[in-house]
Amino acid sequence: QVQLVESGGGSVQAGGSLRLSCLGSGSTFSFHAMSWYRQAPGKQRELVAIIGTSGTTTYVDSVKGRFTVSRDNAKNTVYLQMNSLKPEDTAVYYCNSYSGSFTWGQGTQVTVSS
Repeated sequence: QVQLVESGGGSVQAGGSLRLSCLGSGSTFSFHAMSWYRQAPGKQRELVAIIGTSGTTTYVDSVKGRFTVSRDNAKNTVYLQMNSLKPEDTAVYYCNSYSGSFTWGQGTQVTVSS
């Protein structure tokens, strides 16, 4: 079972940037489409971005043009570059396979102040 560890969160002002990382264990990491999710206080977890095994990407409309997902299979790592951050991006960010089949990590907190 792949274990996931997210990092890179923090507190920034609106307009700032952060780069999140998700390190996965196990040799099957590269065979899975991976996703970033986020959960804001009092809200359900939502899908933010997807990256396929070949690098194709998909984004939720609210982050298009601001967030970029990438992966380095040699390092078993998926990244989320977040630019032009808005207060509504405040949430705990998680990564997982697109199917949600891996054990969820603890996530990384992103707080954006206005």
